Amino acid sequence: MSEPNDKKPFAPSSLRPATQMVHGGVTRSQWGETSEALFMTQGYIYESAQQQEARFSGDEPGYVYSRYANPTVSMFEERMALLEGAEAARGTASGMAAVTTAMLSCVKAGDHVVAASALFGSCLYIVNELLPRFGVECTLVDGTDLAQWKAAMRPNTRACFLESPTNPTLSVIDIAAVADIAHDAGAKLVVDNVFATALWQSPLALGADVVIYSATKHIDGQGRCLGGVVLASQQFIEEEMKDIHRHTGPSLSPFNAWIMLKGLETFPLRVKHQTQSAAFLADRLAEHKAIDRVLYPGRSDHPQADLVARQMRAGSTMIALEIAGGKEAAFRLENALNVIKISNNLGDAKSLITHPSTTTHQRLDDDQLAAAGIKQGTLRLSVGLEDVEDLWDDFEQALATL
Repeated sequence: MSEPNDKKPFAPSSLRPATQMVHGGVTRSQWGETSEALFMTQGYIYESAQQQEARFSGDEPGYVYSRYANPTVSMFEERMALLEGAEAARGTASGMAAVTTAMLSCVKAGDHVVAASALFGSCLYIVNELLPRFGVECTLVDGTDLAQWKAAMRPNTRACFLESPTNPTLSVIDIAAVADIAHDAGAKLVVDNVFATALWQSPLALGADVVIYSATKHIDGQGRCLGGVVLASQQFIEEEMKDIHRHTGPSLSPFNAWIMLKGLETFPLRVKHQTQSAAFLADRLAEHKAIDRVLYPGRSDHPQADLVARQMRAGSTMIALEIAGGKEAAFRLENALNVIKISNNLGDAKSLITHPSTTTHQRLDDDQLAAAGIKQGTLRLSVGLEDVEDLWDDFEQALATL
C-alpha cells in the first residue's frame, strides 16, 4: 500500500529556465512514466455519442483529432510557452509552416505588411510573393532604419515582420522601437527569434505580439527532425490562428514533438556552450588577414553593438564571415574544412558552414542580396558542441589554403 504524499505541487512558471526545460509541461499517463509519453495516434475514442458531440462543440475539453491537437504536441507547446514567457503556443510541421500560419493569421485581402528586407529566402518569398497573390501588399524596409519603418506604415498595415539577428548577416533590429511603430499604426509585430534563441532574447517582453521558431534548429539541436512553433497571446493562438491551423493542416507530428521535448531538456546547456565557442571563434577569426569582416552580435565592432547590449542577454551561436576573394575563396575555404561540415542547417550539435548566396538565399537577385547585406564572399557559420580548439585548428589549416 502506497504511503500518503503530502508534497505541495509546484508551479513550473516559478522555476528557472533550465528546470522548466526538464519538468515543464509534463502530463503523465496512468502508468507514471519518467519520460514524456509518445501518443502516436490520429484519433480518439469517446465513451458515448454525447461525449463526442460535446468535444466537437467545445463544451467538454479533450482531444478529437491529432491534426487539431495531440497530448505529446501539447506538452511541447506548454514547455515552449514556459521558455518564451508566452500565454500560449502552437506547434507546426516546420519553421516555415510557423511563419506562414502566423502571417496568414494576421492579414486578409486588402491589408498591408511591412517587413525587413533582410530575411531568410523562404520568409522573403512569403511576404513578397505569396501574400500579394491573395491581395496583401508588402513593403520592404531596411530593418535597422526606424525612419523607414515609420514611413512605410499605412492605414491598412496589419502586420510587421522581422528577424533579429538577421539571417545570415546578424544585423540586430530594435524590437521595442518597431513594436511601438507597429502598434501606433494598429499592426501586430511578428518576430523570428531563431538566431538569438529564447535563451538570449525575449521579443514578447520587448513588445512583439507573435514570436516564431524553426524548432528544427536549436530546439531539436541534433539534426533529427523538422518542427516549428508560434508563440503569442491566448487570444491570438485560440481565436485568430485556430481555424487556419486546423483547416490548412500544418500540424506538428507527435513523434517530432517528442524529439523536441527531449531536445529542450538540454537546450540551455547546448546553447550556452555554443555561444561561448562562437564568441571565441569570432574574436580569433577577426584577426585573420584572409577575412575581410566578422559579424557577431557579441563583439564591440558589431554595427548595432549598443542595441545588442540593451536587447540581448548574450550573443549568438552564429557568425557571419566575409572572405576576401569572393565566391571562389569562400568555396575554397569550405572545401578545406574537415571538422566543420558544409550544410545549410544551423543550431546543430555539429558545426556547419554554408554560402548563403548559392544556398539559403539563392532565390534573391543582386539587388535583394545587396539589401540583405549578403556578398559573394559571405559565409554563415553555425557553431556546434565540438571542442572549440579543434574548431579553431580546423579553421587555421583551411584559412592557410587562401
